Amino acid sequence: MSLEGKHALITGSSRGIGRGIALKLAQKGTRVAVHYYQNESAARDTLTKIREYGSDGFVIQADVSSPEQISRMFEQVKNEFGKLDIFVHNARTEAPTFYQSPMEITLEQWDIAMDSQPKAFLVGVREAVRLMGEDGRIIALTYSTGSRTGSWQPWVAMGAAKAAVETLVRYFAVALAKQGITVNALSPGFTEDSVLNSLPAEVQDMIRNWHKEWTPMARLGTPADIGDIAAFMCSKEAAWITGQTIFTDGGASVMNPEVPLPIQRG
Repeated sequence: MSLEGKHALITGSSRGIGRGIALKLAQKGTRVAVHYYQNESAARDTLTKIREYGSDGFVIQADVSSPEQISRMFEQVKNEFGKLDIFVHNARTEAPTFYQSPMEITLEQWDIAMDSQPKAFLVGVREAVRLMGEDGRIIALTYSTGSRTGSWQPWVAMGAAKAAVETLVRYFAVALAKQGITVNALSPGFTEDSVLNSLPAEVQDMIRNWHKEWTPMARLGTPADIGDIAAFMCSKEAAWITGQTIFTDGGASVMNPEVPLPIQRG
């Protein structure tokens, strides 16, 4: 499964899941535009790793909550690559900017979540398609569990924002199918080196310990795990999959919260 000669833009690829996807695509021969918002050093470190894998790319800065900066970012991609084969919408605003319960959240916090997710995805896809030919691949990173449940109260803005992204995935999949462009979402569960690491240490420990029991695979995911799946979704072998939200969570989403764990695990 080679992606030799492909060109990708992955937002939020300086760290975490975005970096895991960038490195996996680079191993498959893809040139990568490494996007960051604030941490240029981390982005350049990712680019160094990409080059160690025998590929190449460049570093690009933008605030994805700004449509104007998104357009500028894609113009730079056009100037550097001349075309685009893969667009991964991964960047997410930091948790403190939106993390508040539904009765307390401000409209500013709500708008930050919406601007960085569905609005950024809407603008990004339109810009990406201008640079794509047939067999283009568009992937959005989501957290579908937070879109369907309501128990993690401070996640309300991002849960609603990710639900909107998943809806856009389906609409874009239909709109772009005749052009041979697929549009899908990947929904990781809790993943190491991601939003989890921005939570208090005691919360991180509780989540890790919980998933040793709850997740059938008995561990959290890693950025490399998600990178493997993203690479497959970018391949020609995945050309018949579009409009889907694919859970990439080691089976956590198929567990039943109404049944005690000892019964479920057998």
